[in-house]
Amino acid sequence: MLAYASRRLALLTVTLLAASMLIFLVTSVLPGNVGRIMLGPFAAQDSVDTLNRQLGLDRPVLERYAVWLAAVVQGDWGRSLHFNAPVLPLVIERLGRSLLLAAVTLAILVPSAVAAGIHAARREGGVFDRTVSLLGLSVRALPEFVTGVVLIVVFGIQLGWLPVQALPPEGAGPVEVLRHLLMPALCLVLVLFAYVFRMTRAGVIEALAADWTRTARLKGLPPSVVVLRHVLRNALLPTIAVLGAQIGWLVGGLVVVETLFRYPGIGTLIQFAATAKDLPLLVGCAVAVTAVFALGNLAADLLAASLDPRIRHGSPRG
Repeated sequence: MLAYASRRLALLTVTLLAASMLIFLVTSVLPGNVGRIMLGPFAAQDSVDTLNRQLGLDRPVLERYAVWLAAVVQGDWGRSLHFNAPVLPLVIERLGRSLLLAAVTLAILVPSAVAAGIHAARREGGVFDRTVSLLGLSVRALPEFVTGVVLIVVFGIQLGWLPVQALPPEGAGPVEVLRHLLMPALCLVLVLFAYVFRMTRAGVIEALAADWTRTARLKGLPPSVVVLRHVLRNALLPTIAVLGAQIGWLVGGLVVVETLFRYPGIGTLIQFAATAKDLPLLVGCAVAVTAVFALGNLAADLLAASLDPRIRHGSPRG
C-alpha cells in the first residue's frame, strides 16, 4: 500500500505541475492589458508600458511561468490587481468556505444515496427501486437554479425553516452555521443523488450476481455479512471513483448555487476574477481548484486500493 501511495503521489505532483503550466499559459494569452486595467482607461500609454515592464509582462511567457512557479512554491501567489492584496489569503478564505459546503453536502449525500442504492439493488425492480430511480432522474433533469429557487420558496419563505442566505453571521456557532449551509447543500444533494444512487445500485446488482457472492451464500453466511464483507468491497469501487471526481466540481463549479444563496465561495471568486481580468487572482483560484480535484481523486484511489488489493498490485479485476 505504501508503494502504491508513493506512485500516486508522484503522479499527483506531475499532474499539478502540468496543470499549473497549462493554466498559466492559457491565462497569459487572454485579451486585455494588465497595465491598462490597473491604471485605468485614461492613463498615458508610456505609464502603462512602464508598469507592464515592472511587472515583467514584457518577458517571454515561459520565463514568467518559471518565476511565478518559484514564487508559488515559496507561498507568494502574487497580488490581486483588483483588491491590491496577496492572492493566497483571498483564495484560502474562499476555498475554506467552499470546502465546508462540500463537506456538508457529502455528509448528506453519501449515506443517503449509498444506502438507497444498496436497498434498491437487493430488491431490484421493486416499488422502492422504481420510485427512487424515477424521482432521482426527474430531479436530476432540473437545473441547479430551479431546484434552488424551489427550496428557497418552500423552506425559506413559506415555511421559514431555513435561512435563505448561506453565509452565517460572524461568531455563529456550529449549529447556526449548519442551518445556513443546509439549503444549498440540499440543492447539491438533489443534483448528485441520482448519479451516486444509480452507480451504487448497478455495482451492488453486479456484485450480488458474482461467483464470490454465491460462494459466500453457500457457506451459510448471514445475508448482512455477505453484503458487508463481500458485496460492498467490490460494488462501491465505481461509486468511490465518482465521488472523487465530483469533489472538484463541488468546490470550484458552484457559481450558480453560490450566487443564488449569496455564499462567497471560490466559484464566485473565479467568476469575478475572469470578469475583472484579474489574472493573478484567476490563476491562483484555478490552481487551488485543480489541487482540490487532484487530491480528491487521490483520496478516492487510495480508498479503492484499500478495499481491493488488486488495484494497488496492478492486477486486472473481474
